[in-house]
Amino acid sequence: MKLTRFQTDGTPTPGLFLDDNTILNASSFGEDWNEAFFDNDGLARLADWLDQNRESAPTMQASEVTLAPAVARPSKLLCIGLNYAAHAAEGGVDPPAEPVLFSKATSAWSGPNDDLLIPRESEKTDWEVELALVIGKHAKYVAEEDAMDYIAGFAVHNDYSERAWQLEGTGQWVKGKSADTYAPFGPYLATTDEIADPGNLHLWLKRNGEMMQDSNTNDLIFNIPHLVSYVSRFMSLLPGDVISTGTPAGVGLGFKPPVFVQPGDVFELGVDGLGTQRQVAVKEA
Repeated sequence: MKLTRFQTDGTPTPGLFLDDNTILNASSFGEDWNEAFFDNDGLARLADWLDQNRESAPTMQASEVTLAPAVARPSKLLCIGLNYAAHAAEGGVDPPAEPVLFSKATSAWSGPNDDLLIPRESEKTDWEVELALVIGKHAKYVAEEDAMDYIAGFAVHNDYSERAWQLEGTGQWVKGKSADTYAPFGPYLATTDEIADPGNLHLWLKRNGEMMQDSNTNDLIFNIPHLVSYVSRFMSLLPGDVISTGTPAGVGLGFKPPVFVQPGDVFELGVDGLGTQRQVAVKEA
């Protein structure tokens, strides 16, 4: 299944992508795609509901609606830094000995095609296409060999970053990662059965039509089972929590000289089997 949400009078409405363009309105299922849904065997219940309602529930074209973030705002949005070998190399750093873990404020949660707001004082906003995963059930001290059983599905995430706030002065990654609209998520969450091998997915990002990032998740330093197991050593992962697995080479900071987001820039990005996003950069008033 491909879970999505779309705006109805400013309120997210749950839906399901039936194909690349057709969305089924799942409001009659009666639940949002949130922690309670995932925690209460929601995916299995939704599959049963879909079998019974596929022909009767209303549908629409994706172009007719504004997509909301594919799942409800999570309790935690966790990210992995420097997790692609080529990205570490472009930054001139050695591959980390263990995953670099940081959090991103969930107030950054944004729809996949919403405008990117460049913060008032930002001069170094940067882009990062990433494969993200959503936790499907409470996870703590998860063995690596069991980790995939704890994943509900996968989605596209653009981990926008303000590099000066992240790296200069006192420098704090969470500070540089958490501005409003810095976490576009979607267009949908594809359940694990939809993705044969998350360790071999093409991911890409274009800025104003120019390819900036063009890579594959087979370049991950730490694979997905390892990441879930690793993070679960330090905290409980709750149903609906998101882990974003890192970005490949081609970020603006890696260019010489660096290139950063400008008002009017158009970003298009995607991951194989997980759809595409589009954001237009706008300076915050």
